[in-house]
Amino acid sequence: MGGLSLGAHEDEGEYLRVRPDWLAQHVEAVIEPDLPIVDPHHHVWDAPGWRYMFPDLVEDLKSGHNITATIFLQCYSMYRKLGPKEWKSLGETEFANGVAAMAASGAYGKTRVCEGIVGNVNLALGKRAGDVLAKHVEVTSGRFKGIREITTYDPEEAVQPRERAPRRGQLQNTEFLEGFACLAPLGLTFDAWAFHTQLDEIVELARKFPGTGIIMNHTGGPIGVGRFAGKRDEVFADWRAGIGRLASCPNVTMKLGGLGMRISGFGFHKRALPPSSEELAAAWKPYIETCVEVFGPSRCMFESNFPVDKGSYSYGVFWNACKRLAAGCSASEKAELFSGTATRVYRLPSETEAVAPAVKTA
Repeated sequence: MGGLSLGAHEDEGEYLRVRPDWLAQHVEAVIEPDLPIVDPHHHVWDAPGWRYMFPDLVEDLKSGHNITATIFLQCYSMYRKLGPKEWKSLGETEFANGVAAMAASGAYGKTRVCEGIVGNVNLALGKRAGDVLAKHVEVTSGRFKGIREITTYDPEEAVQPRERAPRRGQLQNTEFLEGFACLAPLGLTFDAWAFHTQLDEIVELARKFPGTGIIMNHTGGPIGVGRFAGKRDEVFADWRAGIGRLASCPNVTMKLGGLGMRISGFGFHKRALPPSSEELAAAWKPYIETCVEVFGPSRCMFESNFPVDKGSYSYGVFWNACKRLAAGCSASEKAELFSGTATRVYRLPSETEAVAPAVKTA
């Protein structure tokens, strides 16, 4: 994962350092262990200073929650070393597909890991992006579901580190929009990662392309660091207004998670002991309740964002927090939040379909 930024201390750099000994100080019994969960957002990588490969993910999946399938999200991992630049991201897609093949053997547990793959293609290629996208679809036997473009831009370095920082106005770029138009004809979706200050850019994009599914990552990116630190009420008001406008676009769904990142400013990692699921649920309640209220359960899905969020809490505690937040929901609403929305939006096959070989017709 080129460009991964980790500081010398756990609260420096773009990502928080994972401390297994610290996480081990708080372990909880699993709430509702039989509830099926599709984790629609995790990464696998081998980067300098941070290795999170398939065996590491498998260990987290052993937390006791019923994780039936997962979706891999692009993270600039395993790009091809050789060949034209626009084709190098195929290496990541092939890598994730290899992980999926290992998981499909059943030798590593019941979870269909990487059952869906969200990769990366440079949409600034314009119309040429279509051929590259089609190749990603081809090499995964149907597992490739869409792409993600990281467009988190902020002028303040304390908010957005300069390393691999996206360009300002990337979502309005003419070539980008031409590339974006290539997604829907291939049945692909777009995962959007932008800050709460950019939500109207996602709204504009969604209205330009009403036939393309857009999945907003990480609860809409509320910022709690830099000039936004100590202004949580003000940020929440701006974020909530933006979320309302975003929810008016029927082709947008929301991922509920990512609030353990440095950018959110909750500071869980600074505590002597890891947070409990009760503490996480209390801190996140206004954000999660707002999203579920305006989008509805059928357009929301809980996401782990591991291992990025692992700097703040363990996998098992995270899913317990989600279950606490959904405690007032009906059984059908829980089914949507924990698996239904993700399965539908990412077009995941049933267990029977997943094991059946793909058949090409003449």
